[in-house]
Amino acid sequence: MTDKLRIAADIGGTFTDVALIRADSTIATRKVSSTPEDYALGVVQGILELVEVEGLAAQEIGEVMHACTVATNAILEGKGARTALITTEGFRDVLEMRRVRVPRLYDPLYEKPPALSPRKWRFEVTERVDFKGEVLTPLDEANLAVVIEQIKAAEVEAVAVCLLHSYANPTHERRIGELLKAQLPGVFVSLSVDVLPELREYERTSTTVINSFVGPPVKTYLDSLRDRLAQADLPSRFFMMHSAGGIVDSRSVVAKPAQIVECGPAAGVIGARAVMREAGFTDAIAFDMGGTTAKASLIEGGQLMRADDYEVGGGISLSSKLAKGGGYALKLPVIDISEVGAGGGSIVWQDRAGALKVGPHSAGARPGPACYDAGGTEPTVTDANMVLGFLNPEALAGGAVPVNPERSREALRRVVAEPLGIDLDRAAHGVHELVSTVMTRAVKSVTTFRGRDPRDFAMIAFGGNGGIHSVSLARALGVSTVIVPPGAGVLSALGLLYADIETSASVALLQQLGLVDPDVVDHAYAALSEQVARELSRPLEAVEVIHEADFRYRGQAFELTLPFPQGCNLTEEAARDARAGFDAAHERSYGYQLEDTPVEIVSLRVTARVPKGAGQLPVYRSKPPAPEQRRSVYFGAEWGRQDAAVVDRAALVAGERTGPMIIEEYEGTTIVPPDCTARIDIRGNIIVTLPVAASALEAAE
Repeated sequence: MTDKLRIAADIGGTFTDVALIRADSTIATRKVSSTPEDYALGVVQGILELVEVEGLAAQEIGEVMHACTVATNAILEGKGARTALITTEGFRDVLEMRRVRVPRLYDPLYEKPPALSPRKWRFEVTERVDFKGEVLTPLDEANLAVVIEQIKAAEVEAVAVCLLHSYANPTHERRIGELLKAQLPGVFVSLSVDVLPELREYERTSTTVINSFVGPPVKTYLDSLRDRLAQADLPSRFFMMHSAGGIVDSRSVVAKPAQIVECGPAAGVIGARAVMREAGFTDAIAFDMGGTTAKASLIEGGQLMRADDYEVGGGISLSSKLAKGGGYALKLPVIDISEVGAGGGSIVWQDRAGALKVGPHSAGARPGPACYDAGGTEPTVTDANMVLGFLNPEALAGGAVPVNPERSREALRRVVAEPLGIDLDRAAHGVHELVSTVMTRAVKSVTTFRGRDPRDFAMIAFGGNGGIHSVSLARALGVSTVIVPPGAGVLSALGLLYADIETSASVALLQQLGLVDPDVVDHAYAALSEQVARELSRPLEAVEVIHEADFRYRGQAFELTLPFPQGCNLTEEAARDARAGFDAAHERSYGYQLEDTPVEIVSLRVTARVPKGAGQLPVYRSKPPAPEQRRSVYFGAEWGRQDAAVVDRAALVAGERTGPMIIEEYEGTTIVPPDCTARIDIRGNIIVTLPVAASALEAAE
């Protein structure tokens, strides 16, 4: 197996990206259109095309790594399983009340997205446990039998079970799970004690419901992919990326599918961190723009920023404490990624007041942007970029996707230019700037909302459209350096090849730091460590174990997750060190600390890791530069239309060049405006340097 190759595939809204590291440690990539009717078809097609192009046999592939959007799309499109909820009497409407906050303060017509489990499928059972785990009301099994019959009559596909304080005593929930599995064979069942055994009723209920809602479609997809891989003589056992940035055996994903909701974006951040380190930077904003969404994440001091309180849907997916209430709470470990519905396929439209909007609706892979000439008639961000001259007017993806620029002009003229009474160039550039404005929300959610100044970071741009929009976005934020790595358009697929095998577990433990019994902490960590080692099918001594804890000031309703290595030997000195670390982290995030307020431990966490990453990123095989071409490109009112050089990455080997310039590659395009410079470093990264405009600095302040 050691001499066989590893291949990775990442599904996007428009393209499925495939990456392979050759035997000589160089990169081979392939982009194919995603296949929404069965995403597994596009994955296998892309792998087989790349294998054929490289002159390999399917049997030479030893491992397949994968990230997908199946779980995310099920939530965003409301196309998950018909899901019922069983909860404690009196708590039927937890999903409706949510956090009792409105995310849009000045929008009186705002409507919350509908609960993933409709009220008619939410059932109460008679039982009650208190926060200490003591049974106040025994489980009424006669009442439960009636509920199960009602669920059976509703013909649901999945059931979520979340009882009050079950994290403190799981007995009732376990019993309900046993009866459901016995009486409803074939129905997907999730118990909150398996999915999220922690405090907070809404978050625990929402996460468990999400797990059931996405369970059947994820299982169907993984079964289909496994079958198609086997039919193609490829390894049918494959690894999946999860939202926290590790990989697990795909068979374990079926039990807890909620863990892969943000797996594709997570893979991109893993790849971005590797790029950042090799480019000599320690702090960077990972910016990923594909065909449907744009994502941002912060890498600080060389480390990924993680969170365990995420919100998906509602216009923006993020983990910010400051901007929530519009989506579905997902309280599982995730890389701290903010995501907005702004990609190359995002549709341009006007609202009823005549204001121009971009997204979140997307033309997707089919019919795609108007320029694909495949039946799409609505203008998209890609169409605007085509009109500006940013994109090749003959074909994209190295000739794999032929285009018709006239379709872009027709669509943009009809929807934007004529209604607004402006010329086509201004209309297209307006769309380009508008989508950049939308994407600043994603970047600010992981920077300024966290007390970080984006000017202190470089930006790593990737995804099929990252190089096109990164400089405009960086300019708006005051960022002076943009890094576009080799294979930027498929970096999420490459990131899969550099992830470690990893899983995590948590347990609620609400105790005051300094007063907690050290033996209780020690035993809890020991039990969690054994659990994660079992999940990885490895002895405990064969895995790297990382201890963390959730801390808060007493009376707060939110926590910070911090390393807690002293937890296994919690002396008075270790407790003081943990307190000092929390105070410093709280001040960094929120600007203050409460020295006289006790600090509480809320939850304990353990992550088990088995190193598997391939080490240093591979490079592209060197090749002579392609002949330089010229193209008329519109860079906005300040510069107008200019005759820009159109080159490939290899053309920068000779030294730094000043824009205007378009750098075209198979995986994507990079825009270098007239006032910027571009060079290539020893690892093949394009380094774009921007002038730090005073207006941008003032705006950032």
